[in-house]
This record gives sequence, C-alpha cells and structure tokens, in this order.
Amino acid sequence: MRNIILASASPRRREILQTLGLNFRVLVADVDESSSERDPAKLCALLARRKGEAVLEKLQNEGTLTPETVVIASDTIVFAKDEILGKPVDEADARRMLKLLSGGSHFVYSGIYLWHAGRGVSSFDATEVFFDALSEEQIERYLASGEPFGKAGGYAIQGHAAPFISGIRGEYFTVVGLPVHEMCRLFRASFPDAAPLV
Repeated sequence: MRNIILASASPRRREILQTLGLNFRVLVADVDESSSERDPAKLCALLARRKGEAVLEKLQNEGTLTPETVVIASDTIVFAKDEILGKPVDEADARRMLKLLSGGSHFVYSGIYLWHAGRGVSSFDATEVFFDALSEEQIERYLASGEPFGKAGGYAIQGHAAPFISGIRGEYFTVVGLPVHEMCRLFRASFPDAAPLV
C-alpha cells in the first residue's frame, strides 16, 4: 500500500495535498538551509532535496521506509532584482522586501523532490508574479496583519496580499509553495510503472 510522506511543516503544502485528495502524513526534519548557491532554480531544488533526504533518514531509523513509500519535499524562494528573498528575519526586513517587490515583477521558484521505489529525483518550477505599486499605508497595514512573516519574499498570494497582485505568468501553486503540475509530471516521468500520484 502506498505510504505518502509530506516532508514539510507548511500548512499551505498540506492544504494543497488535501485538496488533491491524497492521504498522507507529515514528517519534518530540521535541515541546514544555508548555501553558497546563487542560482534560484538550483537553490530551491537543492533545499527541497535536503528536506526530503533528512526525512528519508528518519523513516529508515523508524524502520518504516518501504519501496511503496513516496516522499514529497518542496522549497520556495522569491527572486527579485537579482536578489534571493527567503523569509523575512524581522519587520524591517519584511518592509524592505515589500518595497523591492512593489510596482514590478519577480519570480517565485519552487523546488520539488520526490523519492519512490528506492530513488530520489528533483526538479523545479518558476512563476512570474506582477505586483502593483504599494503605498506606505498598504505596506504598513500588511505588516500589521502578521502575514509576511514565515513567507518567502514576505507575502502570501493566497492571503491578504492577493489584492496587490495584478497577475501571474505560470502556475499558481508554484507561488503558494508546491508546484503541483511539475510534481505530477516528474512522478510520471521518473516512475512510469507506478500508479500516478493524482
């Protein structure tokens, strides 16, 4: 029987898998997210792999890892004006990020790592996001909501930041934090003998 493990504490990723109708359990392992990698595509795929491999080690230690296990890990970063934006460290950092995103476009990269049948594979997806010009009042009101904290780039497309976003070019779920289309494509391509994830 297939045993799906989500290697993420993110409530957004959990909600996406629930929406897809998947039965899964969440297992999280602490990983070092520091890296000298400056290419956003390579970085998000690298961090997704780290998360997945850390959870694989936990499963091996538990004795619950089988060939039928599917591990799903993801990592999301925002890339704006040649700068990689992770989660803001404080309010000043969140304010700086929002000002950087204001009135322009940026890219959101989500890496995906899948493990099944004894091997792991990884990939990524990127979506361009277009932001309105934000007033000081809008930025301060958004900061006061508390939503920017814990979010790559300091905003959540599915939350209070939705009115700031005039459009996207690419997959919506990549911006939320789990590139669903790429995840399913990668699984089909990498494990053609397995039943599809969705």
